[in-house]
Parts: sequence; structure tokens; C-alpha cells
Amino acid sequence: MVKRYSGDWMVLADDRILEYLYEEERGAPTDMVKSGFVRYSNSYVSQRLKKLESHGLVQNLGRGLYTITDRGKKYLNGELNTSEDAPDEVNTQMDSGPSAGENHEQA
Repeated sequence: MVKRYSGDWMVLADDRILEYLYEEERGAPTDMVKSGFVRYSNSYVSQRLKKLESHGLVQNLGRGLYTITDRGKKYLNGELNTSEDAPDEVNTQMDSGPSAGENHEQA
């Protein structure tokens, strides 16, 4: 299991959306919901996609389609800290994990 460094702005739905896009390469909110993997409403998934896009984790391809970016893939692989006040890159070899009150881990 990969340790992910999610920012305070992230929610569990974000991980599911990113995982879906990683596996499927692209998708619309409707596709994600119909798959059963992303168990949220279309409007909530759309809202989260906009938030993920504003942080550079997904890219809007137009006409409701999104794809995961390299930055999004790095987050899924535990190589990116998405906290607003943290440096992007995570040193996975030297990292002993977030200290109390810092970043929260999200599975």
C-alpha cells in the first residue's frame, strides 16, 4: 500500500476519482458514477474534478472529459504532497511519515 500525502482540501472522493482516471485514462463524471467505483453524485464528482483541476491533478479535455496529469499520478504513487504549505516533492526514501498535526494520510 502506498502512503499518500493528501492536503487538507482533499476528500476521499478525490482519491477514488484519481484512481478511476489512472485506470481508465479519461472519463466524465457520469462514467465514473456508472462504474460503481466512484460512489458519489454526478454533481459532487463534477465539483471535485474542478477542485482537482485547480490543483493540477487532473486536466479538463473539454466536453466533460477529464484525464489524470503527471502530477496526479505522482500523488497516487506517494511522490507528491498536496498540502498547500508543503513542498511538492516527497522524499520517499528518507521520509518517516507526517508528524502529528501536519499532513494526514488517506487510503
